Order: sequence, then C-alpha cells, then structure tokens
Amino acid sequence: MFESQIDVAGHCYRVKTSAIFFVEKAAARTIALLLSFSCIASLSLAEPVRMGFANTIPPYTIPETSTGIELDIVREALALKNHTLVIHFMPLSRMPGSFVLGDVDAVMTDFGTDLSALNGHYAEPVILFNNRFYSLKDRNLRIREPSDIKGLSIVAFPGAQKRFPEWLKNAQAEGLYHEIKVQKLQILLLFAGRYDLVLSDKVVFQYFFSQQLKNNNLQAKPLTEHDVFVERPLDYRPVFKSQEIRDDFNEGLQALKSSGRYQEIFDAYLAEPRKVQ
Repeated sequence: MFESQIDVAGHCYRVKTSAIFFVEKAAARTIALLLSFSCIASLSLAEPVRMGFANTIPPYTIPETSTGIELDIVREALALKNHTLVIHFMPLSRMPGSFVLGDVDAVMTDFGTDLSALNGHYAEPVILFNNRFYSLKDRNLRIREPSDIKGLSIVAFPGAQKRFPEWLKNAQAEGLYHEIKVQKLQILLLFAGRYDLVLSDKVVFQYFFSQQLKNNNLQAKPLTEHDVFVERPLDYRPVFKSQEIRDDFNEGLQALKSSGRYQEIFDAYLAEPRKVQ
C-alpha cells in the first residue's frame, strides 16, 4: 500500500511539473506575441515624412540617384527614429508654398519666408554652407567689402541675393547679377570670361570643378577664393509640420554627428575630405 501511495505521489508531481512547464511556455509565447505587436505598433506610428529638397545642388542633392550629402544625412537621421523619408524634388523657391499647401510634411529651407507662424517647426541645420566669390587669378581682384565688386559681373545660385543683399543689390540694379540653377555652368562661364565672379558654396564649387576637369570640359587655371561672407546657419535649416518629428530628427542628427557617421557621409562625396562642423 505504501509503495502505491509513492507511485501516486510521483505521478501527481510529474503532472504538476508538466502543467507548470506548459503554463510557463504559454506565458512566454504570449509575452513574445505582445512584444511583436508592440514593435509593429511602434513602427506603424512612425509615418512616412514627405520632404521637399532642392532639385539642383550636387553633391548635396543628386536627383538622378536620390542620393547626396544632404539626402543621406536626413534619411539616416529620420531612420534612427523609425521614420521613412519620401523625397520630393522642387526648386528652392517652391518650398514655402508647398509647405503651406500641405504638399509636403517638411522642407529643407524656408527660402527666406518665416514659416514659424504657419505651423512650421524649425530643426537644427543639416548643412553649414561656406559661400565665397571665385575669380580667375590673373584678374588680380581684391575683394574685402561690397564696394570692391562695383562694375563686376556676377553669377550665383538661386536665392543668393536674398541671403547676401548687402553684397549683391547694386550689381542686380546695374544688370550685372544673374542666378543660374544649374551650378556646373557657373564654372564654365567663369573660365569663358562671361562673368567676373562666381558666388558658390565651396563644396559645390569643388565638386563641379573636379567634374569638369575629369570630363576634360575645361583647362585648369589658377583661381582666387574671396572669403568675405558672414554665414548665418539659421538661414538654411529644415522645417517640419510636426514638432514630434522635428524633435526625432534633431535627435537622429545629433546621433549621426556623435557616432562619426555624419563626417563619413561628407567624405564619401568629396575627392578631398574636409573636416565639417
């Protein structure tokens, strides 16, 4: 009788152990499912971000491949917060209107229009431009103040007059100032003697200058760089409709800088890598 009681007790213990095992396994399966649903829910909450980018600023934006320094940085900064970038290329001048009309959720610049009163939330600058005048060295031009460019013809990027009116307003009034959106033409026009000065960001100028030399489109000549502009980083920065997405972007951008990835993206597009801030 005693032995049969032991058998019964052993059987009960095995049943209890098996029950506990199945309960724990079911609980683990339930927790895993809950975690999966939580991850899916968090991903679904991160809506795509439709963003306007300039259609002609290589190497910052390269529409043909949907790549470029600017695009890669923004894409990766948003991705760190599970946001997907949807690119809309457009002229710089169209960005404020597209933002206000709701065609996009964000734009890379306000193009001189304050969007803060129109549901716009400004982010940290992605790119710090380094604009300067370029001239052929044999012209022996010395430029330190606006009066030094009186009578000189100037070709620049779209929107430059809005950013540097103190330098360009007189040339514009005299009919000596023009803006060209295809910036690679600026260098060809300078070397052809059609213009006295090119106003360009240093990275953009170096990129196109290297391309033209590589393609044998011009013969290299010594150049003079006139570094006379005081840059205002807040003149060119992204604007978002959603404050939450703006904050996500700022966090992602800072993470790229802290990790060194920001610098890596710059270096990948430049023949001669330079330190960026």
